[in-house]
Parts: sequence; C-alpha cells; structure tokens
Amino acid sequence: MDIDIEDQKKFTPEALRIVEEANQEGIILRLMGAIAIRLHSPEHAYLHEKLGRFITDIDFVAYEKQTSKIEKFFESQNYSRRLLSFSFALGGRMIFINNSDGRHIDVFLDRLEMCHKIEYKKRLEIDNPTVPLAELLLQKMQIIKISEKDIIDTTMLLLAHELGDTDEDTINSKYIAKILSKEWGFYYTVTTNLKKVASLMRKFEVLDEKDKDIVSNRIDDLLRILDDEPKSRSWKMRARVGTSKKWYKDVDTPGG
Repeated sequence: MDIDIEDQKKFTPEALRIVEEANQEGIILRLMGAIAIRLHSPEHAYLHEKLGRFITDIDFVAYEKQTSKIEKFFESQNYSRRLLSFSFALGGRMIFINNSDGRHIDVFLDRLEMCHKIEYKKRLEIDNPTVPLAELLLQKMQIIKISEKDIIDTTMLLLAHELGDTDEDTINSKYIAKILSKEWGFYYTVTTNLKKVASLMRKFEVLDEKDKDIVSNRIDDLLRILDDEPKSRSWKMRARVGTSKKWYKDVDTPGG
C-alpha cells in the first residue's frame, strides 16, 4: 500500500475538527489510538516518523445513548455510514466513510470490545479530545497479535508519561490495576504484551539508551503494581486454569 505523506498530515486536523464540532452540538466524541497517543506525546512524534508508523484511519469512542445524534452529525460532516454485519453491530461499533476522499472513521459505543473488553462509561468526560491515558494504554495492550505499530505507540506513550494514581496527565496505574485484578485473562494479555514492549523497543535505534531505560523502568514499575494489586476470587480461580483454556476473543483490531 502506497502511503501519501501529505495525506497523513490531514488525519489529526480532521480528527480535532470533528471533536470540536461534535462538542458544540453536545455530542461526546473522544479520540483513541495512534492519533490520541501522538496528541499526548508531541515531543516524541519523531518515533512515528522515523519508524514509519503511518496513520490510516480515525478511531473514536462515544456513548451509545447518542447514536442517532452521532449518525446525523457525521452525515452533516460529509460522511456516510457503512452498515455492519449483525455480529459487529452487536459489538457497538459504527463505521463512517468520507464521501470525498474515502477516509475511514470508527466510532465505538460505550466500550471497545476486541480481544478483551474496555468499558468507557463515565470515563469520556475525564479528558478532551482523547480518552484517558489509562485507556490508551489498555487499548494497545489488549491485542493478542500485537504488531510493531502497537509496540511503537506504547513506547511513545510510556516515554512521554509517568505512572500515577490519577488521570491528570499520568497513566493511572491504580485504575488499570483495579480492572485487571478482576479478570485473569485480561491481566495475562496485558502483562505479556508489556514484557514484549520492554524487549522489542530495545531494537529501535532511533531511541537513545536513556529513553529506553525510562520505558523499561516504567514497565517494570507497572508490572509490579499490577502484581501487587489484590485479586478477586474469580481471578484466582481462572488463573489456576491458565492458558490451557482460551482467555481472549478472536477479532479484528481497530486500525489506529
């Protein structure tokens, strides 16, 4: 696939324009994926550029109760809705295509339900124009077949942000730990992927050793926090079964 670099530069302004226009109409749309991570980590945007991390679509999360408003809004913005199969429709996902240039937009409703489920109810008002940093990290770390682009995005996010106990420009490790303490499968996928990031990001020659150490140390700290969090009874029971039983869903991951 040939990538037009100039066209790449149009994704972020268009995403921000849509969020602002939606805000003015009382519609809550929040960015996730690579664009959101880039907005939160501008000083490390060079990682996308030097490592060939291209953006090919725009991903949003919204509230399901605003579905009809969302559809009318995108129609007014020169986008047409693409109808999904019944199974995808149940997952709370809307797809819109720009009528002029074919640009693709995903809107996930209330949750991102892929390999694992991430709930967004009461979380979309916390940050603007993106979802909180904790969810940005979980979105990447819930992917079973994690790709290089996800490793790059996660590296950028962890390099730019410290761990913390709030959503105030820190990755809320306390919130992440609470979620993962209730579901062993989600915990296993996230911790496995964090270890992959720690290993594979060492191969990025565009990063100096100091930056690699920052990412590595933050991953170590996060793994410790996740491990120390008291686990639910159901988590402990499922942990005994381990990977002998499938712990995730087979699905296509969002483009961002």
